[in-house]
Amino acid sequence: MNIVTGAKGFIGDHFACTVDKPLEIDIDNCFELLNKFNRWDDVDMIIHMGARSWTTDKDIDAIYRYNIDYSIKLFEKAIQYGIPVKYASSASTYGKCLTSDGIINPLNYYALSKATVDYWVQENMHRFSHIQGFKFFNVYGSGEVHKGEQASLVSKFKWQSATGKIHPFQGSNKVFRDYIWVGDIVNVVLTNSAGSGIFDLGTGESITIQQVADIIAQKTEAMVEEIPFPPNLVGKYQYNTQADMSWLSDSYKFKTVSDYVNHHDEF
Repeated sequence: MNIVTGAKGFIGDHFACTVDKPLEIDIDNCFELLNKFNRWDDVDMIIHMGARSWTTDKDIDAIYRYNIDYSIKLFEKAIQYGIPVKYASSASTYGKCLTSDGIINPLNYYALSKATVDYWVQENMHRFSHIQGFKFFNVYGSGEVHKGEQASLVSKFKWQSATGKIHPFQGSNKVFRDYIWVGDIVNVVLTNSAGSGIFDLGTGESITIQQVADIIAQKTEAMVEEIPFPPNLVGKYQYNTQADMSWLSDSYKFKTVSDYVNHHDEF
């Protein structure tokens, strides 16, 4: 049996559809798992994808309850029963700009909660049978509709293209992001042979937001029309992100945004 938290979410759903015998946990029954579940000896792995994940969330109490307190209590169960753990961290913990220095500088409460759990894991890593945390970069793919404004730009530009116009922010030709397809997320998390640790998970290559818009515009025959940069994102926007994938075998080939847009059935 594999426990998958966040099973109704974008990434969690892809894990739940992939692993054998998933026990699907979401925000409605997550604490019931801690308080009433009594089959921990039957659990092969915990895949912890659940969180309050929108970056504009200001409910500090709820963020602490679901992202920090719940995660640590779940991990204590994993330690107690010797259960391997795979969990979602976030590249948002790095702040405005990440290329290779790895400095932690969260720009919002969500990122801060992820960094807090990462620090706890680092301090307690010796207590786990095996644990891997993954700082996901810009994940995109099928199943993002419910995310609304928190969806990836790949998906948002796809939806916008139905109107005939795609709207990147002004200056998007200077904003670099590392975009990773959700299918690659699932494959790497479940099949890598690395030991315990906290790892970046992107493709290791970045492209500009303008390039993403142009790729989708060419595929859909939409026009690209820039819009003003939102005032509420000033000082809270990542401008240059690229995962350090030196920990993963060079033989793994990631799907590019162009591959996905031009050759994937779900686009």
